[in-house]
Amino acid sequence: MITEEIVLNELGKIIDPDFQRDIVSLGFVQDMVIDGATVSFTIELTTPACPLSPVFEKQALDLVGALPGVEKVLVKMTARKREGRKTDAESGLKDVKYILAVSSCKGGVGKSTVAALLARTLGARGSAVGLLDADIYGPSIPTLFNLHETGVRSTPDQKFLPNEAEGIKLMSFGFLAGDGPAVLRGPMVAQYMQQLLHNVAWGELDYLIIDMPPGTGDIQLTISQSVQIDASVIVTTPHQLSLTDVRKGIMMFDKVNVPVLGVIENMAYFICDGCDKKHMIFGEAGGKTLEERFGLETLAEIPITGSLSGSLDALAGSDIANQTTDIVIRALGKKTLEKPSRPTVESDAETITLTWADTGETAKVSNVDLRAACSCALCIDEMTRAPLLDPKAIPTDIHAEKVGIIGNYAVTVDWSDGHNTGFFPYSTIRELAKSPSSGCGKWVEEKAGF
Repeated sequence: MITEEIVLNELGKIIDPDFQRDIVSLGFVQDMVIDGATVSFTIELTTPACPLSPVFEKQALDLVGALPGVEKVLVKMTARKREGRKTDAESGLKDVKYILAVSSCKGGVGKSTVAALLARTLGARGSAVGLLDADIYGPSIPTLFNLHETGVRSTPDQKFLPNEAEGIKLMSFGFLAGDGPAVLRGPMVAQYMQQLLHNVAWGELDYLIIDMPPGTGDIQLTISQSVQIDASVIVTTPHQLSLTDVRKGIMMFDKVNVPVLGVIENMAYFICDGCDKKHMIFGEAGGKTLEERFGLETLAEIPITGSLSGSLDALAGSDIANQTTDIVIRALGKKTLEKPSRPTVESDAETITLTWADTGETAKVSNVDLRAACSCALCIDEMTRAPLLDPKAIPTDIHAEKVGIIGNYAVTVDWSDGHNTGFFPYSTIRELAKSPSSGCGKWVEEKAGF
């Protein structure tokens, strides 16, 4: 006889690779009905258009279908209903399930192209997607989608109706102002931004992608504080000038409690047509450097390719678009479900200690060694990565005056010597804690080659 327990035992063999747990214990299996030889149930995943959906569906059909006495298996794949968005009832964002910000702290790194890539790929998979171009001074979406006709329609209650292309809803200041320059002062820009954020009739969307303006100024903070953004990704290039500004983006999103999923490294390499070799034009250590400095994962490395220039038609179904979108959506799904445990931080005259209550793990490092491990622009040359700070110059009585936590991956420290621009990823602190300390930065001396 087929029972719910038997079916759940089989479905428990399906492991979610992002959580390293089975889909039954994660609560994904719901609404099971056993009617004779027919078994039906729902698998509710974390986010719409999850790339694992077809994988889980096939595994479920095969496992349950192989059970003795089962002749038919009906599986409904769906996504978890998001709790109501914290916004005004009149806001056009009220029926948007997830809002993802695509940001860069430096212009010209391909942020708008990446935002369009994500929106275009999700739309092609059947998700209801909107793309908001939040750059008032340099809107890119009209050019990327080849929509240059000025003017937008409105609803009877005076909300803007977004344009549509490839099934994606689009809104940009460029649709209102055309190709002319936006000669606007700060207060006017803020007013226009509020209109684009809340006065657009987006309707029901699975995802709204916000193509953020470059930088970390008032406009970016206005957007982050005015909208309940679920997560963000930061786009950069491997060039040191771009990597230098990533810290600013991380700090900005941390101030407004927006989780950063990770970094997308654009123009990471070039593949030669003749030899198929990867050429690292801007250097090889971009992604690795970011993870070491900030503790943030590099989600994707996108090569320099002609398919990412001009028309977006070439992106349809491309491996680059699908792989990048898969990684971002999986990271978003993991972020929505996981409840990471932040460590408690204690500091005294000699050490800084991190303790994780859920695991009991403790990492203790001396103040001198941690100060010497700083990799900010004042301590490490941004272009050559050569050390600028001599550990022997660090005061022996240095201590932390203030310690803060960034996201769930790093700490910042205001040191007694006045230094406060460094990020210290948990991985760095753990490594230092395992290394024998001399109290004078010996670990860093060895790593830096002093």
